[in-house]
Amino acid sequence: MSATRKIIIDTDPGQDDAVAILLALASPELEILGLTAVAGNVPLKLTEKNARKICELAGKPETKVFAGAIRPLARSLVTAEEVHGQSGLNGPELPEPTMPLQAQYAVDFIVETLMKEDSGTVTLCPLGPLTNIALALIREPKIAPRIKEIVLMGGGFFEGGNVTPAAEFNIYVDPQAADVVLRSGVPIVMMPLDVTHKALTTGKRIAAFRDLGTRVGIATAEMLEFFERFDEEKYGTDGGPLHDPCVIAYLLKPELFKGRHCNVTVETASELTMGMTVIDWWGVTKRDKNATVMRDIDHDGFFALLVERLGRL
Repeated sequence: MSATRKIIIDTDPGQDDAVAILLALASPELEILGLTAVAGNVPLKLTEKNARKICELAGKPETKVFAGAIRPLARSLVTAEEVHGQSGLNGPELPEPTMPLQAQYAVDFIVETLMKEDSGTVTLCPLGPLTNIALALIREPKIAPRIKEIVLMGGGFFEGGNVTPAAEFNIYVDPQAADVVLRSGVPIVMMPLDVTHKALTTGKRIAAFRDLGTRVGIATAEMLEFFERFDEEKYGTDGGPLHDPCVIAYLLKPELFKGRHCNVTVETASELTMGMTVIDWWGVTKRDKNATVMRDIDHDGFFALLVERLGRL
């Protein structure tokens, strides 16, 4: 692949978001046009700050970071401090960022960029609730056919949910936004819990980051040790699932993943199953296939890629 792939990372950091962003910043195949922050794991004022902290940790303060939606389209904001800590990035001691937050609203940046860049050249990489992406599609429907694809972390089906029995956190926080995105007609690749729960940060894998001996390697190990304790307790596993880096790993090495093109719809009416992604894996409905849903991952290859790339920073 000669040309770099242009991406916008939409994110609510979050330790696993942080690792995804570090992976992207370490990969010359990707040109990050901007990071757009959204409220999710923690409120917006922390997610935009955390995005800047990570860019500085990676030594890439020239990266543009934009603040977006402060809350979901139609529901109150639900956050996940119990998983990520009060800052959203508990674990390492990261200094307050000195790089600026861009003045432009993230949603305007997304629309403007997609209208300006050649059609079919920009990939959106949402790692959090889909509020910013939905707002952009609502504000300017002309962007939909111009998006190369949307590669997102969200949803779950065979694994159930992680915030309610039925729903995964990112989709649960803003089910209405997820519904807009899934109906947009844009090619979608989805990394649900079904695949991310197979990418576990075992003690040995965390040690590999620490053994890099770099600031990035050590900070990553500290983030993952903090982040995984919640899921280890919940699922009884050695290590927690590393969700968001699956999105970036897919752009770099799609052969690490296996999945199926099928229909995905989101529950937006029932409080019992709010935010559930109903994945028609077996093709039992006549609904149009709108997403390639990943279910399997070469987890050793995935962690080898992460350690190799983060070792470059």
